[in-house]
Amino acid sequence: MMPEIVQVPISGTDNFSYLVICLQTGKALGIDPGVSPKSLLSVIRSRDLSLEILANTHGHPDHIAGNAEVLKVTGAKLAANLLDVQKADIALSEGSQLQIGTITVDVMHTPGHSPGSLVFNPPGALITGDTLFVTRCGRADFPGSDPAALYHSLLRLAAFSPETKVFPGHDYGPKPQSTIAFEREHNEYMKGPDLESFLKLRMG
Repeated sequence: MMPEIVQVPISGTDNFSYLVICLQTGKALGIDPGVSPKSLLSVIRSRDLSLEILANTHGHPDHIAGNAEVLKVTGAKLAANLLDVQKADIALSEGSQLQIGTITVDVMHTPGHSPGSLVFNPPGALITGDTLFVTRCGRADFPGSDPAALYHSLLRLAAFSPETKVFPGHDYGPKPQSTIAFEREHNEYMKGPDLESFLKLRMG
């Protein structure tokens, strides 16, 4: 069975939180509560979900500031890459998997925006954090950023099947979500012919 993926706009910001829901069991994976965890918690309450795990795509404050409140309210365990979030209960890296009811979520290590950036791959979808936005990609000029690594991470995402849904960490594009096919056609950062071209575009 395919999971339900709920995109949750975070109040007062352009960030998105996510819930990956196993419809058979009512168990859920939460991703990136942001600075206003009430947005995510309100959906959890209204749907009467059991939040098993709260995961972070990376460690920047606008994505993880609400971790403590969500963990306190729900009793969930925190899962993240220790390169970015040192206090995670579940250490995630390339090839990790998270089990939520009957749903298996694969984990990809996609460095570039930050050293420990992750993309979550539930069946049929990519929850991309700040690695890939709709028609854009994450910045690579922060401490710990690596623009060459970001280029290679984007190449990995571009190799997914065209119908794969893309759920970004911010509402920066012409629409809040897309597909790999749409990104291949419209995202200049994904269309570049080589690393040199990407670096020129991304780093200016």
